[in-house]
Amino acid sequence: MDHEDLRLWSKRAADWAADYHSGLRERPVRAPLEPGAVARQVPNGPPELAEPMAEIWADFERIVPAGMTHWQHPRFFAYFPANAAPASMLAEQLVNAMACNALIWQTSPAATEIEQVMVDWLRQAVGLPEGFVGTIHDSATNATLSAVLTMREKALGWRGLEAGLAGGPVLRFYASAETHSSVDKAIRVAGIGQRNLVKVVTDADRAMTGAALQAAIAADRAAGLQPAGVILCAGGTSVGAFDRIAECLAVCRAEGVPSHVDAAWAGSAMICPEFRSLWEGVEAADSVVFNPHKWLGAQFDCSVQFLKDPGAQVRTLGLRPTYLETAGREEIVNFNEWTVPLGRRFRALKLWFVLRAYGLQGLRARIRNHVSWAVELRDRIAALPGIEIVTEPRLSLFTFALADATETEALLNRINDDGRIYLTQTRVDGRFAIRIQIGSFDCCREDVMLVETTLKDLLAP
Repeated sequence: MDHEDLRLWSKRAADWAADYHSGLRERPVRAPLEPGAVARQVPNGPPELAEPMAEIWADFERIVPAGMTHWQHPRFFAYFPANAAPASMLAEQLVNAMACNALIWQTSPAATEIEQVMVDWLRQAVGLPEGFVGTIHDSATNATLSAVLTMREKALGWRGLEAGLAGGPVLRFYASAETHSSVDKAIRVAGIGQRNLVKVVTDADRAMTGAALQAAIAADRAAGLQPAGVILCAGGTSVGAFDRIAECLAVCRAEGVPSHVDAAWAGSAMICPEFRSLWEGVEAADSVVFNPHKWLGAQFDCSVQFLKDPGAQVRTLGLRPTYLETAGREEIVNFNEWTVPLGRRFRALKLWFVLRAYGLQGLRARIRNHVSWAVELRDRIAALPGIEIVTEPRLSLFTFALADATETEALLNRINDDGRIYLTQTRVDGRFAIRIQIGSFDCCREDVMLVETTLKDLLAP
């Protein structure tokens, strides 16, 4: 295949993509397959000779779409969305064509500088004050890991980078049980150890309070342990919990403990000023992460980390051997020094396209619709016999269940086997519950209300 072939097949791929999206409502959201069903359709070994693209394309059409869970389906209400607005898909085509590696400024000047501008556009959009800068990671997992590594080194006076952790103080980090598992993973990968991640008790609203955080820090100091960092939850994955951000950050300042706010999902909603009370006080954080790929239409992967002062993170993660220098440009920004990976995709281009193609007003309208429809759907589901709302809507996320946990789990399996909608599960105080989150870029009110119709059909005697 050469570039002339690429011209032909790219046009065909664009047509296929348009047809795929226009026909998503006719497809089951989740593929009704057993494990191994797709692999059995693919040869066990690679071909020795080149194969015609027509045959490759035919196999793609025959095997792949029917074996996918369709994340862009307008009735995908599971997990959180990984949206891909048309403008984002277009930008990704251009990025794929250029196939650049933005590891340092001189390898992709436009990628670096547009990233700087896009991070500031988003800073303004979510209402963070001037002074915050940032970078784009692949996911919030790596952003949180970067923050944890930085907090670790600040606590160690940057000795860990050279000497390691052996023989050093026992470092303690604090988060609530509502934080994402990526926090636990970061603690493990950073060498802190799971037992040194303190899961602070929460209040009746599943929020970490300033008083509870203060007590946990005081107890550790009394035991001779060293508080090193606090990770706060702003829109937890399970039920959308928010810690008492302002209270907890006041404790962080008083105790001299750095902070990171995980707003991976809910951060996108902060482009709507009326929702910002949920993370009131966030401007006092040292680090904040949110994922435009979840609710703003920027194709996965695209996770933005805002930093009050990038110096500590660059000191922790930055390495500049001779082959990564730009002659005469010692003070230029090289974003690989802000993140764990050296290689970097041109992720900022899709943000540029999306923000311009839909505008903040258009993006706000979508988010406001999703929040409004979630409340309406909650009321409709609550009126169905036998169903109990377990947690109330936080933005566009809520949970429900039947009285019996086994029956609830069976209902979830029937919902997803039915194929019209896709939901997932969580546990709330140990209780199995069905979780629904509205956020698909192209969903409409009728898609959302189909949840009620599906439940009625499946619960009918």
